[in-house]
Amino acid sequence: MRAFKVIKGGPEIFQVLADETRRRMIYLLRAKEMTVSQIAGELDLTPQAIYHNIRKLKDSNMVEVAREERVDHFIETYYRASAEIFYLEHGESEAKEMAEKRTQEALESLSRIGLKVRTDPEVISKVVEVERRSEQLGTKSELTDKIAGLEDIDFLTRQSLVYFVKMLSMSDADFAEYTKLQKELRRMLQTKVVELPT
Repeated sequence: MRAFKVIKGGPEIFQVLADETRRRMIYLLRAKEMTVSQIAGELDLTPQAIYHNIRKLKDSNMVEVAREERVDHFIETYYRASAEIFYLEHGESEAKEMAEKRTQEALESLSRIGLKVRTDPEVISKVVEVERRSEQLGTKSELTDKIAGLEDIDFLTRQSLVYFVKMLSMSDADFAEYTKLQKELRRMLQTKVVELPT
């Protein structure tokens, strides 16, 4: 199971999660692999109702088949959530808007710990762009997929592992670019500091 997964799509993605039964199913399937009959028993619903909802969650890439097991003459299918945390994205412009909103909220929250920083749309947009470019450097999807398959580590350990893989996967040129981007980000933030904590 991946630690984090971006789900892209239109309003139908949000409709899938608007249903409480499907949200409860994801919650269960984040904890362990389960069959349709096990989920039905846990939620006190019919297997038919669970099949209907599993199909919607699979089509939305939030649930996947974990394994299949032969029991007598039947094959039992075990399902699991495809990630621990989902980030729903509705189009590229919305993803940028969400990143800018998150960045603005984070920068404004600095004042709560004694760091006052001026924020304006141009700075926020630049910070988001630098973070996006930094994130792309050294990312190896085959390694992050392998990390996703490690089921015996928690979310925070997984995040550290992804970071270490990123550092080890970068070429020297990528690392130089990454360092340059981090310096640029630091410089941008330092020029916007109004007041430091006393």
